[in-house]
Amino acid sequence: NDRPKTVFVYPLLRGAVERLRQGEDGRVVVQRREETMLDLEKLPVQGDGGLIEVLRQIPDPRKRRGIRHSSESVLAVAMCAKLCGARSLEAMAQWAEDLPVETLKRLGCRRGRAPSEPTLRRLLGRIDPAELDRRMGEWTAGQTQLQGKGLAIDGKTVRGSKDGQQPAVHLVGAVVHEEGLVVAQTRVSDKTNEITSVKPLLEGLDIKGAVVTGDAMFTQKKIARYLVEQKKADYLFAVKDNQSTLKSDIETLGLEAFPPSGNHDR
Repeated sequence: NDRPKTVFVYPLLRGAVERLRQGEDGRVVVQRREETMLDLEKLPVQGDGGLIEVLRQIPDPRKRRGIRHSSESVLAVAMCAKLCGARSLEAMAQWAEDLPVETLKRLGCRRGRAPSEPTLRRLLGRIDPAELDRRMGEWTAGQTQLQGKGLAIDGKTVRGSKDGQQPAVHLVGAVVHEEGLVVAQTRVSDKTNEITSVKPLLEGLDIKGAVVTGDAMFTQKKIARYLVEQKKADYLFAVKDNQSTLKSDIETLGLEAFPPSGNHDR
């Protein structure tokens, strides 16, 4: 009628998009991007230093009675499903259900049966997130050689984490440049800032020979000394107006005449 109307749609239920993507059988269709697919056959799951051994060290908060799936098998399924692009508990459960029996057994599901969505929900809702994050960060870091690679440190606020009077959760993470792997992250206390979180963030990582990068906030003498003297790493930090004296010194030196790739004898 030549009178078009604008319609605004607001989801009233959590996971509304996933519900709309349901197939005829009622199962959620998991969209996977090719770059997020994981070759489980190459993943070090079993044996010393494997994923299962690492996850087994995390305390199981559930009561022993009625447990059908070990905590390490449920966590292994959840972690691998997430790496393959699953964005919800339903998607994780479906991803696991589609796995071959042998693959499930390799992930610790001794009976060859995938954990259900309620099982995933119960464990992930009660597990210690800090301990899980620490263990997974250390394991992920062990899968890549950090020497000679770039390691970015940066802070991000977790979207949707603000709860009433409680401020939003703010995290500082360490990410490998090339692979995009998060090898460590820590929560920034409401009474402190990102600067003081660098040492606890990198304390458990072997970053000898790595190049740590960060924005101007991390351009601090204490951080630089910690990286070079204690962690035996190099650093590349931005200099802005928050370090006015240092910025002025750099401008006075005229470093454009001495490019990093130039002759070191000059």
